[in-house]
Amino acid sequence: MDHFKPSIFSELAAYKKQKLQEGKELIDLSIGSPDLPPPRFVMDELQKHVADPSQYGYSLTGIAELHEAIAHYYHRQFNVNLQADKEVLTLMGSQDGLVHLPMVLCNPGDTILVPDPGYTAYDAGISLAGAIPYQMPLKEENQFLPDLEKIPEEIRTRAKTMILNFPGNPVPALATKEFFERVVQFAKENQILVIHDFAYSELYYEEKPFSFLSVEGSKEVGVEFNSLSKSFNMAGCRIGYLAGNEHILDGLRRLKSNLDYGVFLPIQKAAITALNNSSEFSGPLRSIYKKRRDVLIKGLHQLGWEAASPKASMFIWAKVPKPFTSTQFAYKLIDEAGIVVTPGNAFGKEGEGYVRIALTQNEDTLQKAVTRLRDMGTVLHASL
Repeated sequence: MDHFKPSIFSELAAYKKQKLQEGKELIDLSIGSPDLPPPRFVMDELQKHVADPSQYGYSLTGIAELHEAIAHYYHRQFNVNLQADKEVLTLMGSQDGLVHLPMVLCNPGDTILVPDPGYTAYDAGISLAGAIPYQMPLKEENQFLPDLEKIPEEIRTRAKTMILNFPGNPVPALATKEFFERVVQFAKENQILVIHDFAYSELYYEEKPFSFLSVEGSKEVGVEFNSLSKSFNMAGCRIGYLAGNEHILDGLRRLKSNLDYGVFLPIQKAAITALNNSSEFSGPLRSIYKKRRDVLIKGLHQLGWEAASPKASMFIWAKVPKPFTSTQFAYKLIDEAGIVVTPGNAFGKEGEGYVRIALTQNEDTLQKAVTRLRDMGTVLHASL
């Protein structure tokens, strides 16, 4: 339990609660949870099956129809061919797999290559496996891609697994096909298994993300997690999946058979409907997030705040004004503007100097946030 001590997230949550109790109105841009509902056709499908008394037994595994829907979705969206019965595994959200898979692939003391900054579930999974993380810095000068050539030879020799996440959280970067090709070659040369977190695959704007599995040779060395949480606003349903190398999937399947009894059947059937009708919903959803992004980026730039316009995901990764640290600035925004963001160092030491801003409020609220930032006056402007 020493690995799971209170973090900046819990400290911020307590501070938010305190401010709300004091009567302060807060605009919360810290949470990466969709504020919009799922498509109506998904809710209708869920409602229909929830009313069916026969749907309340253990599902045990993902049903064949869902695995077929996932395979068809991947072929349609990313031109990736998956064997539905061998190369797809249903999960209780992608975090279920991200946290448990390191226990399958690694022994205590093994090394896992992990992005820094990176999603906090990666560290949780590494800790549960008793493995040792080796942070791969994500730096602006390298387009926030890890520099594989800078990984020392002794680390490459010890490493069992590499975790990647594009489009990323907290850094909304995109990987190129050429980068993924280098990853496949690197993995083969060093006998490393690749885990790619693709949870934001549908939230893109100017440029469609590449699936890791679309690269030749990727199934030989790795797997890809995906989820319906962000793509279809089904975060509370806890439905996701893993695709790719069948031997890796089989290992996680065996572990999960000792951990849970599967995803509620009506949720699986709603997921089938979502995947089979993704084009009907995903385009309009991207349009909503793009408008939000543009409103906030325009406002930040008018204030002189340096923040790149993300090509994908639901986050903005913004530099912190000098002379503040990430945490100092996050608390300052709460105190003086009533705006809650997440300090970048919560995601790793390389996140220091940034804050993560979530696009999980409507355009009017985001414009209100910009106005509040402007009203901070000389304090903010003097530091930008």
